[in-house]
Amino acid sequence: FATPKIPYNWINLDEKQSGSFCVFTDEFMDSNKSGIKIQDVPLFKSGSIPVFEINNEQAKEAEALFLKMKKEIDGDYEYKYDLLRNYVIELIHMGQKLRPLETLTQTHNAANRVTTLFIELLERQFPIESIHQKPDLRTAKDFADRLAIHVNHLNKVLKENLGHTTTEIIGARILQEAKILLKQTDWNISEIGYTLGFEDTAHFSNFFKKHSGMSPISFRE
Repeated sequence: FATPKIPYNWINLDEKQSGSFCVFTDEFMDSNKSGIKIQDVPLFKSGSIPVFEINNEQAKEAEALFLKMKKEIDGDYEYKYDLLRNYVIELIHMGQKLRPLETLTQTHNAANRVTTLFIELLERQFPIESIHQKPDLRTAKDFADRLAIHVNHLNKVLKENLGHTTTEIIGARILQEAKILLKQTDWNISEIGYTLGFEDTAHFSNFFKKHSGMSPISFRE
């Protein structure tokens, strides 16, 4: 049970693998439709162990749900997405019941917690959906102040845990969002730069070219 706010890495140990997966958004599980808020579900909170080993009986239960999903997604039933939402909720509850007691009380060391909270703060500012939207936290000091720690300590923790400095991680995420906005919106370069926290177009263009090797206009074309 993964969330884009917390990075995970999957390594294949066997060439022969099979299974199913379901990807959904916060909007799909909107509380007005499902009665459940994903951000409040323990399975998706920072510090939660996201992987569970299941027995054959549990595997059959999960497989049956995935088969129902595959059938509905290809169908033309008017309310199929309501039905699919219910199947997702059933999977989530299955995962909740699988959580061993120790994961409920497990504590992580301070460095891991700082890293997780930093990533959550960073990701919470995206995606940018309006030209009037602007990230509140833009610099390493902004994040350190929000986490109530010294900026040097934050930098040290992230360097040890993620292999990059605070500024590098922030810059990479801003670049990623810039590419998305250039591809998926018709906003002009100035508007995109503004929503990402740049005071002027030249500053944004220089940043983008430095990190991607091309200008925003060239990338869009």
